[in-house]
Amino acid sequence: MKIIFFIDSFPAGGKERRLLELMKGLKDKPGVEFELVIMSNDVHYKEIFDLGIKVHFVIRKTKKDFSVFSQFYKICKNGKADIAHCWDSMSAVYLVPVTKLLGIKLVNGMVVDTPIVQNYKNKNWLRAKLTFPFSHLILGNSKAGLQGYGAKPAKSICIYNGFNFSRTENLTDKDIILKELKITTSYIIGMVASFSKFKDYPTYYKAAELILSNRKDVTFLAIGDFTDSEASRQLIPEVLLPNFRLLGRRSGIESYVNCFDIGVLATFTEGISNSILEYMALARPVIATDGGGTKEIVEDNETGFLVAQSNVSEMADKMNILLADSVLRNKMGLAGQEKVRKQFQLSNMVNECLIKYQQLVSK
Repeated sequence: MKIIFFIDSFPAGGKERRLLELMKGLKDKPGVEFELVIMSNDVHYKEIFDLGIKVHFVIRKTKKDFSVFSQFYKICKNGKADIAHCWDSMSAVYLVPVTKLLGIKLVNGMVVDTPIVQNYKNKNWLRAKLTFPFSHLILGNSKAGLQGYGAKPAKSICIYNGFNFSRTENLTDKDIILKELKITTSYIIGMVASFSKFKDYPTYYKAAELILSNRKDVTFLAIGDFTDSEASRQLIPEVLLPNFRLLGRRSGIESYVNCFDIGVLATFTEGISNSILEYMALARPVIATDGGGTKEIVEDNETGFLVAQSNVSEMADKMNILLADSVLRNKMGLAGQEKVRKQFQLSNMVNECLIKYQQLVSK
C-alpha cells in the first residue's frame, strides 16, 4: 500500500506535528510505503528528513498556479499511489482532479479546526464544500470540527491526535531554561501558539495585565511564530514588558512547557490543540477558551478551566485561583496527564489511520 501525504507547509504547528508522528508510526508497519509533498520551503520539523522517504517540494509561483496539478499528477502516478492524503484545504482542491483522473483514493484531512464563519466568506469552509463530495474519507481531529464543516458521518471519522510521551524525556533542566530567559519570579504562565488571527493573544495579554496590576511575581511567556513580532509587543504596556518573554519560534518546546505553572490557550477556533496536549502530558493545569474541539480534551474543573471566548476577567480569575492553590494545580495537572495517557495514545492514532487506509484500498 502506497500513501502520498500532501501539506501546504511544515512550520512548528499542530497538524504538522500530527503528520510527523503519524509518519514515524507508519514507518515500521509492514506493507506500508509513503512519500511526502510539501508546498513550501518552510520546514521546522527536520525529523522528516531522517525517515528515509522521498520528500517532494512543489512551490506555487502564483496563488493560482495551475502547474501544481500536473506536478501532483506526476508524483502520484510515478509513485504508484493508492491513497493521497491531504492535510489542508489548498492541497485538497489541487488533489480532487488528480485523484479522479488516476482513480486513487482521496483522504481529506483539512479538518483541523472548528469554523466560526460557516459560509462562503470562509475560504476553508468553501473548499470543504468543493472537495468533500469527491473525497473518499474525511478525517478530522475533533468531532466539533467535522460537524462545523458539515462532513457527512457516513464518510467521515474523528481520529484524535496521538501524543508521543518520549517527547517528555531528556528535557533541558528547568534551571537552565530560567537562566536563559532571565526569569526570577515565583510563577510562570505560558501560551504556546502562533501569533495569528486564529489565536486570541489580546485576551491572554490583557488577562496578564490584570494579574500584574496586583502582583509582580509572575512571568508570562508567549511561544510560537511571530510572538516576538512588533505587533505582539505593541499589545503589552511598556511598563509590564519585564514580566513578559516573547520568544517566537522555539525548538524543544517541551522543555519550556516544563517550566510553566499554568498552560493557557486563548483562541477563536480550535480542533484538538497540540499545545494543550503538551501542557497536559507534562502535568500542567490548563486554562483554555471554551468551544470547538477544546472541550473534547479539557474537562472543566477537572484537568483545568474552560473560559468564555475573549473574556479577560474570567481568564484572569482562573489564573488567580490556580496561582493561589498549588494542590489544585498539581491535582489538575496529574488528571490531565492521565487523560492524555488513556485517550490520546500515539499508537491509537497510527493504528486507526492504518485501518482506514487498508479499508479504502480493499474497496
